[in-house]
Amino acid sequence: MFGYVRPPLDQLPEEERERFRRLYCGLCHTLRRRCGLPARFILNYDFAFLAILLSGGEEPETLCARCVASPVKKRTYCGGNPALDLAADESVILAYWQAKDGVADHGFRKGLKYRGVALALENSYRKAAAARPEFDRVTREQLKRLAAMEEAKVPSLDEPADAFAQLLAAAADEAEGEAHRRILRQMLYHLGRWVYLMDAADDLKEDAVSGNYNPLIYRYGLADGVWTPESRASFTQTVDHSIRLLATAYELWDFGCWAPILESTVYAGLFQVGKAVLSGTYRAERPARKKDRNVEETT
Repeated sequence: MFGYVRPPLDQLPEEERERFRRLYCGLCHTLRRRCGLPARFILNYDFAFLAILLSGGEEPETLCARCVASPVKKRTYCGGNPALDLAADESVILAYWQAKDGVADHGFRKGLKYRGVALALENSYRKAAAARPEFDRVTREQLKRLAAMEEAKVPSLDEPADAFAQLLAAAADEAEGEAHRRILRQMLYHLGRWVYLMDAADDLKEDAVSGNYNPLIYRYGLADGVWTPESRASFTQTVDHSIRLLATAYELWDFGCWAPILESTVYAGLFQVGKAVLSGTYRAERPARKKDRNVEETT
């Protein structure tokens, strides 16, 4: 996905930061084991959040090993389990079809990087799609629906955001337990809606210049890519409402050891990212500090 769903690591106790790092590293190991070396390069915060949601209330077994990112010093990481396997497969399917979608959305020159990603993930995608054919079908179906709306330049936020939300909600369909699945579907639906709208806001100025479809341009008439006070206030209300609905679903389930990380993400991290995107200060990779290195740089 896009890397917007991140916990405020600097606000978490060291124990919780380390738990998140182990899960992050565990997903990286699982991606490589199940889908091959290229798959580990799609790893980001969004997929780690998905893995946490699917992992239930207990942390998987802790293992220790060297890896490409840490060839000298052994690092602890979460060992593989069915939830991590599911998150890894679905992450690869999402990343592959997003790359294919990027090829379709850009011209030959700008689309080269997307072609490169899709080509690199081809074998990984085939393995993941064979393991999760239904999620692959839903992903293709919803992205096709989204592409049709983009071509028609639909002047709505809800319709295209719903397509991506339905896609992400389907990631919960193989979770264990009917009640758990229903709650995860609600959480992932509202998260998917928020992610789609955040990406639209993040790309607003670039899309205004390039002419690429952006629902914000047509919904609010922002041909120059600049927010008006009224449009910004309306959009903020819309995306914050998605977070609140996500939080409502979150409160219905006990996420055990993952609760501190999930709570900090839902109640603080998403609002912080949204504020940064709208103010133009968001960066996909936040700078590492000596005392609090970015997890993505340590795995």
